[in-house]
Amino acid sequence: MTLLLLELHVPVKETIHGEADLWRALAALGPQLVVYLMSFITLGIFWVGQQAQLNLLARSDRHITWIHLGFLFVVTILPFSTRLLAEFITFRAALICYWGNILALGVFLLFSWMYVTRAGLVNSDTTPADRKAVRRRIVGAQALYAFGALLCVINTYVSIAVIVLIQLHFAIGYRSRWLSRI
Repeated sequence: MTLLLLELHVPVKETIHGEADLWRALAALGPQLVVYLMSFITLGIFWVGQQAQLNLLARSDRHITWIHLGFLFVVTILPFSTRLLAEFITFRAALICYWGNILALGVFLLFSWMYVTRAGLVNSDTTPADRKAVRRRIVGAQALYAFGALLCVINTYVSIAVIVLIQLHFAIGYRSRWLSRI
């Protein structure tokens, strides 16, 4: 997650000639900070999801280790898609690339869950309902993210706002009646 920080840059010293210049330069970083925060929350959500899966495992094997390394590879791409979105926040292509990164994270998380359940690596006390709930949460989250990304047809800011709301839902655990099933 700290890789994201490498994409935030302080204002160029030569362009700052006074306090007002620095404040303007910092204000100009606003969109980048929003996208950085989105990415940090995204990684946090996926990290918690992965940890929740790991807590349900009785054991591990070489295959799941490689699947998790694939997941980590996709994590390492997030600074690029974050920077792309921060630099081109009004461009739909940048938002779709960012969403594609989120989709890839979800695909790996789902694939790892499908593998561990089929390989018998899940704790024996994990109920079938719990197994379905994990899968439903991953698929539901991805469907919501896809909806948020599709809103870029209207406006990228609308799309980003919806994605942030989805992230907040999963990050702080708010449960509305219909979202509690996801």
